[in-house]
Amino acid sequence: MMFAGDRPLTRLKRRGAAIPLIVRGRVGLARVIVVVALAASTSGESAFANAFRLVTESEAALPLDKSVDRAITRGPAVIVVFPSPAAGLIRSPFNLKLRFESRGGAKINTDSILVTYRRIPAIDLTQRIRQFIRPDGIDVENADVPPGVHRIRVDIRDSQGRTGSGDFTFSVAK
Repeated sequence: MMFAGDRPLTRLKRRGAAIPLIVRGRVGLARVIVVVALAASTSGESAFANAFRLVTESEAALPLDKSVDRAITRGPAVIVVFPSPAAGLIRSPFNLKLRFESRGGAKINTDSILVTYRRIPAIDLTQRIRQFIRPDGIDVENADVPPGVHRIRVDIRDSQGRTGSGDFTFSVAK
């Protein structure tokens, strides 16, 4: 029921749901402003609430493994799409994207993939991200990590038994 002076507001969208509203004078308008402000403030939280915890704060607090492992291999390659080495400081959560390239027609053996967080001691992340591993790469949307410097190593094997790896470092802003 509308009264004299009421201004109809057709719809307000919040989290995909449409809410019909009727604004009654200044009080009604104030309520609409509060509802819109709440919807806007929780929209930023909802992206963070859906983030996937890739690394915990206690894991990030461990000392960084600075050892260097280098080898020439004919095995598959791990290519870091994001965060790229030139990305500089990034914000969390972010989309972690890695691509696998096999050689000579071989297929990537997804069961052989090992993902390690390079700390002392090293932390195996493989089971944590198993659901995001595909034959062509790893794609973790909304990966959440604490601020700081992070180093991850990915070891892979192809159907011909050849191994390859990728080691990358990225920094997350506070």
